[in-house]
Amino acid sequence: MDSRVEIDEDTENDKGSMWVLDQKLDQPMDEEAGRLKNMYREKKFSALLLLRLAFQSLGVVYGDLGTSPLYVFYNTFPSGVVDDPEDVVGALSLIIYSLTLIPLLKYVFVVCRANDNGQGGTFALYSLLCRHAKINTIPNQHRTDEELTTYVRSTFHERSFAAKTKRWLERYALRKNALLILVLVGTCMVIGDGILTPAISVLSAVGGIQVEHPHMSNEVVVIIAVIILVGLFSMQHYGTDRVGWLFAPIVLLWFLLIGGIGIYNIRKYESSVLKAFSPVHIFRYFKRRGKDGWTSLGGILLSITGTEALFADLSHFPVSAIQLAFTVVVFPCLLLAYAGQAAFIMNNKTNVVDAFYRSIPESIYWPVFLVATAAAIVASQATISATFSIIKQALALGCFPRVKVVHTSKKFLGQIYVPDINWILMILCIAVTAGFKNQSQIGNAYGTAVVIVMLVTTLLMILIMLLVWRCHWILVLIFTSLSLLVECTYLFAVLFKVDQGGWVPLVIAAAFLLVMYVWHYGTVKRYEFEMHSRVSMAWVLGLGPSLGLVRVPGIGLVYTELASGVPHIFSHFITNLPAIHSVVIFVCVKYLPVYTVPEEERFLVKRIGPKNFHMFRCVARYGYKDLHKKDDEFEKKLFDSLFLFVRLESMMEGCSDSDEYSLYGQLTQQSRDGLLDNNGNSISSNMDPTISSVDSIVPVKSPLNVNNTVSSSGQGSAQTEIDELEFLNSCRDAGVVHILGNTVVRARRDSNFYRKIAIDYIYAFLRKICRENSVIFNVPHECLLNVGQVFFV
Repeated sequence: MDSRVEIDEDTENDKGSMWVLDQKLDQPMDEEAGRLKNMYREKKFSALLLLRLAFQSLGVVYGDLGTSPLYVFYNTFPSGVVDDPEDVVGALSLIIYSLTLIPLLKYVFVVCRANDNGQGGTFALYSLLCRHAKINTIPNQHRTDEELTTYVRSTFHERSFAAKTKRWLERYALRKNALLILVLVGTCMVIGDGILTPAISVLSAVGGIQVEHPHMSNEVVVIIAVIILVGLFSMQHYGTDRVGWLFAPIVLLWFLLIGGIGIYNIRKYESSVLKAFSPVHIFRYFKRRGKDGWTSLGGILLSITGTEALFADLSHFPVSAIQLAFTVVVFPCLLLAYAGQAAFIMNNKTNVVDAFYRSIPESIYWPVFLVATAAAIVASQATISATFSIIKQALALGCFPRVKVVHTSKKFLGQIYVPDINWILMILCIAVTAGFKNQSQIGNAYGTAVVIVMLVTTLLMILIMLLVWRCHWILVLIFTSLSLLVECTYLFAVLFKVDQGGWVPLVIAAAFLLVMYVWHYGTVKRYEFEMHSRVSMAWVLGLGPSLGLVRVPGIGLVYTELASGVPHIFSHFITNLPAIHSVVIFVCVKYLPVYTVPEEERFLVKRIGPKNFHMFRCVARYGYKDLHKKDDEFEKKLFDSLFLFVRLESMMEGCSDSDEYSLYGQLTQQSRDGLLDNNGNSISSNMDPTISSVDSIVPVKSPLNVNNTVSSSGQGSAQTEIDELEFLNSCRDAGVVHILGNTVVRARRDSNFYRKIAIDYIYAFLRKICRENSVIFNVPHECLLNVGQVFFV
């Protein structure tokens, strides 16, 4: 302890304190002094790492927000500044306070803190809410899911305002569906961003050619932009891992250039624009321009586009790095860039259309043009990647048809590529670029998509602040009032421009919303049908060990969406075929409202029926960022978990309390809840059908000291274990067959017109064109057995 006191005293000294500390830390010392040394080095390393991550975040997170100066003033004054030049100061004041209130205060310092273990985006917020309230519309949750290390949630008192909010949300299915639709609307608008951002960014950047070559037609500019877009989308399958290291230097150079050009223009043209920092000019702007000032907000709104992509791309970097990059580099450079353009426009009122490029000093025009084009491509790439990420999240939560997801990087799990979505985005992006041919109409469409996403985030944040953060209602009211005041103002402004291009994101969102909601609706109805048509354990036990059939050597993996009970596909299979495999394993691959499930917690294993039935259930759990990878590891890990379960089960056979506890001492709650009898059947006939029955699934984790424990559990149990393991190995060597249900879902005859349209036509069409389960699960074609069945929902 003496060394600790000496070091603490030395660190309070001034100039020589660091040297003295290093000298003492390099000498022999006790454990406490060593701990202080590690803390000191850790802090130093963390500071350097934070700076590095802040630098890298520029290329991934801020590309979209940084390219906004290319087109903001043109969309604000599409006809030029025809009246008072002071209108430019009013517009600049609106831009300054929009950047301050939305990106800086709301997103960087509030919304980014509402991440799901580092994951951002609309579905990340929804997943966070699903863990704090029972609002998940697919009832495949199991109590053991809450024991995951990544299943983090807070608890609150039953009489608290958070508990009242939770009960209010859970009380009616209509509220759960309304929340889901809200999330889907936000997701569809993000997809719209993925279409509109590349269009407006690339077209605006390439449009700078006309400044030096004024005789070049718009058609040529559009063709060049389309060529760049085709190249951009065609390169997506390579991923950003190989060229990602270029993104941060390009965007940093871009911010430094626009900031420097801004300073140059302020000094050269009109330094009085700095008075725009006074909010009184906003009042004067609306007073002078009236309705025109109100509709011009659609152009001002473009100054904060890319803010939602900032939150969606949060998973790559810690919040502190993003906050540092924004406050030190992005925010001041953007303010200087807009102020510089405003100063230029006040002296060149007719050059609003291409104000950015005309304000560039002639000596550096072409280098800036090249950097602007590169920055536009980086911004487009960031938005496309965010779109892929949110599609993957929607897919995992049962809200999007099955599509192929490819990992493009061995180092970074979040870098993915979705081929089907990529080509759809490319076609729509080219259609928007070639169809509108000018920035103004694309800007109107872009603004509509952005403001709706922001409104969705605000509404979700209200629930996050109440349920997760448990904030005082006054703080929630302040946040909500300020956010809605700004965002609803912008929303009403862009509604005036629906007929001038604003209809595009609405149509795109409506199409994707229809697809996503109908798919989710069909998935829920199919799951409910499977839940109600489960085979009773009494029927299975009545078949006897042979299941009334010939048991042939081998293992049958029966895939099902049920995490408990025997699925209907099993009874359909054995009533139509005279044989079944010696070992039957019901495999359920399900996704949970968590960002990832650790490998050691991936599988849950349970035995079904007596030992001589050789029937098991294995639940493979994934988070919305995980991918069911194409390799042999899944099958190998499944069998490793099964063998470990057999050893642990044999070890616990002699324990008198094994029926009440799992093999790791976790309560099954069977006796307390009274939900199951000894055979696993549901006792309560009026149990809520939306809640999965409690099943004694045993989590298989790290096999610590298993061999030592088994050797002490009795010779008889050990011998039984060895016999069963040898039997399982011999069956595995005989062959593994994957049995999947080839299900046709149809609406019942008494269904209403809308359900018949949704199920018999839209859902049936989506199932026909989407990927098969065998492709998603990477099942070898030669080992696949499909079982046809019809579900009437």
